[in-house]
Amino acid sequence: MMAQPQSASHPDRLAAIAAGTIVPAVIHPEVEGEDPVLEVADFSLWYGAKRVLHDVSLAVPRGRVTALIGPSGCGKSTLLRGVNRMNDLIDGVRTTGDMRLAGDSIYGRGVDVIELRRRMGMVFQKSNPFPMSIRDNVTYALQINGERNRGVLDAVCRRALEGAALWDEVKDRLGDSALGLSGGQQQRLCIARAIAAEPEVLLMDEPCSALDPIATSRVEELILALRGEYTVLIVTHNMQQASRVSDYTAFMYLGQVVEYGPTARLFTNPRLRETEDYITGRFG
Repeated sequence: MMAQPQSASHPDRLAAIAAGTIVPAVIHPEVEGEDPVLEVADFSLWYGAKRVLHDVSLAVPRGRVTALIGPSGCGKSTLLRGVNRMNDLIDGVRTTGDMRLAGDSIYGRGVDVIELRRRMGMVFQKSNPFPMSIRDNVTYALQINGERNRGVLDAVCRRALEGAALWDEVKDRLGDSALGLSGGQQQRLCIARAIAAEPEVLLMDEPCSALDPIATSRVEELILALRGEYTVLIVTHNMQQASRVSDYTAFMYLGQVVEYGPTARLFTNPRLRETEDYITGRFG
């Protein structure tokens, strides 16, 4: 049974957010004691005239799995895609504030966005293998960067597929089309492709939403295995998934972070009544 939330809650906190007021997030001290690899600083984003993110500040700890949860339309995926500047591809997008990756500005003038994206891996809701062999899918980023040494490419391919818990299933058919894999295998292949370049941050946007329960379980096991070696920022609509795979969880509502802390604490003893209400299904 969930413990009684502490008195940090404001009775009109969500109503104030809905009215457009910037309400400071409740950040647990454990987060502030971590070494952040990604820092979001007073970040806001507009699609045309519509403001989607409101002065979001968030520190993502190195080597941990951090989950973003919240109702549909709360800005989780927009925030995630802001990290590798995918929102830049949408007409009418405007931002203020900044994000920093290992201390380097993501939105500063003169940032090479292509180079920035090389420092991150991205896994989408729906698996998106390229129409080429399994081997070439995994080593694609290295090949377009000019790597031609077959020994290097084969070593990276094996390491990434082992890291994605897929090597034993595909090692005898690396030359086959990736499109012949099952949905769950394709998603793990996309994770292998993402980690082949040894990214500083691995971004996952609801990576299991299109998978069946068995495939979902395999991907969750993989995320747990990647913890420590990689920093993972994952958006999930599935709170049970967040509780299973993440070290830290941020609860978002209408473009603001409401509460951010250790996952176990957020799910058993949140400081805000609003967080408890969302996690227990009383709203959202």
